[in-house]
Amino acid sequence: MSETKTLQYRTDGPEDGPVLVLGPSLGTTWHMWDRQIPELSRHWRVLRFDLPGHGGAPAHPAPSVAELAARLLATLDQLGVERFGYAGCSIGGAIGAELALRHPHRVGSLALVSASPRFGTADSFRQRGVVVRTNGLDPIARATPERWFTPGFAAAQAAIVEWAVQMVRTTDPGCYIAACEALAAFDIRAELSRIGVPTLVVVGADDQVTPAADARVLVAGIADARLALVPGASHLTPVEQPMAVTDLLVRHFSSSWQSPDHPTGMTAIPAPPPKPVLSPVPPGAEVVGFGHNVPEPLLDARADAYDQGIKVRREVLGDAHVDRAQSLADEFTGDFQDFITRYAWGEVWTRPGIDRRIRSVVTLTALAARGHLDELAFHTRAALRNGLTPTEIKEVLLHTGVYCGVPTANSAFAVAQRIIREETSPEG
Repeated sequence: MSETKTLQYRTDGPEDGPVLVLGPSLGTTWHMWDRQIPELSRHWRVLRFDLPGHGGAPAHPAPSVAELAARLLATLDQLGVERFGYAGCSIGGAIGAELALRHPHRVGSLALVSASPRFGTADSFRQRGVVVRTNGLDPIARATPERWFTPGFAAAQAAIVEWAVQMVRTTDPGCYIAACEALAAFDIRAELSRIGVPTLVVVGADDQVTPAADARVLVAGIADARLALVPGASHLTPVEQPMAVTDLLVRHFSSSWQSPDHPTGMTAIPAPPPKPVLSPVPPGAEVVGFGHNVPEPLLDARADAYDQGIKVRREVLGDAHVDRAQSLADEFTGDFQDFITRYAWGEVWTRPGIDRRIRSVVTLTALAARGHLDELAFHTRAALRNGLTPTEIKEVLLHTGVYCGVPTANSAFAVAQRIIREETSPEG
């Protein structure tokens, strides 16, 4: 395992104040919190950080939310910060939840802004990675205003919209793709009841990326949590409604956390009246099968081949494909699906000798050579997710044509071209 890296950061506020960490959203820099700093830095030493490859930070991709959390802790350790409050937006919220779950002794209080226990679907984030790998970040950047802001705000605040687009456009593509992979794998729905710190969940009323239903899942699962619904805001709530978010954070952190080093300083701040709507989750609201009634997962370091296989099969082929295959399985075909998962995916695809990119090259060649065009289609999609570019897939099929015949390659090119067009079409 490579040496743990640290994160690019800046601090504001009194050097001897209790530390409040602010985590950014994917595609943003620490500047997304600029409007909160004047008020927050009156009371706390505020530390903001950039994700790898964002805002000019070193481009060392982090493959998981756990790795991002580890890098943040390494940064705080260098500064001698043991315990802190934490507020994070979107993937920044995921990092905060990860810290509260794995390092509860470090987090005094938590605010999750525009966050979710699982962000969309794994397939959607892996496809976004394919789009960036093929087209760069410009298509994602151009679609940013629609995802981040309400239409009225985007129309009235052209300068802020352009700032947002430029933030995404100047992000390192490899680090952005790694963050998409991290979000694709992030899922803490079954662990929410283990978060034991006071938690504020903030969501924009018009957020379509992490909607209010996701926020209610968080609040229902976390024992000590409140929900704040911010009117007139979409996904980047701290930018679109800065005063409301600032008021909420001041109120939450000044009333829910006492730093051991500052036992009285955290509660002496007068709390401003809340402007957004604060509400508990009504009994049974939009949450079925999550939260306190979910047992903790069994942790087995020696998971059997099926468990490993289903994980890799989903990562490579996508949840939608695997769900469809399993839904069609019956008494006659179920054992065969189990066989594929256990041996093809759990025994062969998990072997360490070659990486997934090379396995995709081998698989595409074999399927094209044998004329298995249906499987070639979904393995072309898998190859893109495993990091092959359309140019590399083209070269694989050209090479196949030399050794396996032109008609074989001709049929394979037709299938692969269709899939590549579908998968690499820019979002928005």
